[in-house]
Amino acid sequence: MKKLFILALALFSLNAVHAQETEKTPKTPIGGRPNIPSDLNFEFGFNVLTNRPADLGTNFFPSRTFNISYQFPVPVGGETSGFTINPGFGIGSDKIQFSDDRNLFRNEDLGPESSELVDVTEVYGDDLILKANNFAMNYFEIPLELRYHFNKTNYSKSFRIAVGGKVGFLYEAHTKTKYETADTGKVKVKTSENYGVEKIRYALTVKAGSPGFYAWGNFFLNDIWQAGRGPFANQASQINFGIAVTVF
Repeated sequence: MKKLFILALALFSLNAVHAQETEKTPKTPIGGRPNIPSDLNFEFGFNVLTNRPADLGTNFFPSRTFNISYQFPVPVGGETSGFTINPGFGIGSDKIQFSDDRNLFRNEDLGPESSELVDVTEVYGDDLILKANNFAMNYFEIPLELRYHFNKTNYSKSFRIAVGGKVGFLYEAHTKTKYETADTGKVKVKTSENYGVEKIRYALTVKAGSPGFYAWGNFFLNDIWQAGRGPFANQASQINFGIAVTVF
């Protein structure tokens, strides 16, 4: 999560410098937002596993996603066509909390880049008080989308819809468990490894909203885990959805 905020600060600074260099005349802000032809997006939402076996249950509200992306418009068909292509880059962070106090551990029968789902009490003891327990995946992402702006003469004041896609490159995955027992006191265990997760993922994306606020959804096209390397040799994929705010 610290890396996400560092990236957000860097992108914010980049936009500020860009605005100082390119804006020769003052522009009217909308709802307090600087009128810069680019977007710094903060997306908040939830993860749902699709095509999963019954044993791979998750808890909805703790299974969250947080994405930061920077995108800029490229007009298509003229300045007042209503269409833009918006490439960009960003970071995505997905958390999954498995049901029944379970989490991922390396499958010793398969070795590295594998995982199985185990009750944490079997590993850390039956008398623990569980404080936190989740699995996280972090990606570098490249989004690309086609937007249609309903106000063709002023995109910065327009409701818009967008469809597109993005590709993500896994750079880190980890499990985190916090617990407390009478003998050990408070304990935090964070283990970083691949857990058999696919290193590249692909998604179709949809968005709809105003320049400062929108709803979004990601529909991933490939499985989360490599074939036969995840818990129960599953073929589960993901759907992410939520709301977002745009700084610029």
